[in-house]
Amino acid sequence: MNAAPSTSDQVVLVNEHDLVIGTMDKLEAHQLGALHRAFSIFLFDPEGRLLLQQRAVNKYHSGSLWTNTCCSHPRPDESLSDAATRRLREEMGMEATMDLRFSFLYKADVGGGLTEHELDHVLFGEVAIDPSPNPEEVRDWRFIGIPELQEEMANSPERFTIWLHKCWPMIAAELKERQA
Repeated sequence: MNAAPSTSDQVVLVNEHDLVIGTMDKLEAHQLGALHRAFSIFLFDPEGRLLLQQRAVNKYHSGSLWTNTCCSHPRPDESLSDAATRRLREEMGMEATMDLRFSFLYKADVGGGLTEHELDHVLFGEVAIDPSPNPEEVRDWRFIGIPELQEEMANSPERFTIWLHKCWPMIAAELKERQA
């Protein structure tokens, strides 16, 4: 008797309106470019600096690239909030209160025959402690001011994940709104 596939390796397939249409193995979804649900967490310290992570070298795509605090996929039958809390703890060894700011759809080649095609839910939160990242997930981390990050992304775009580039205009708009 074969064991059922683990839900930890499954992503939730959705349509453009975020309605669930099925599940699929995570790697297969990225090989086929299937649209699936995802989330991206952006945590800021009290000075307004963003907590970035450098993805571990051994990640199956985008290894060693700098990106937002944490990102992943909810498991089947897992709420967005529960998934974000779980992955923030697993990747960065921390907890934070987060709120959903916006969602966006993107499709991008991430190399190695893989395509990210995600309906990405973006969450913001504040944190006043340093992370204790899992070295299997995170190579390095740092807090960075928004002007410095924008300059680095403009001068060395190849050092950052494609999804950070894709959502940055929306992040910048949200940050302006927060300051207003």
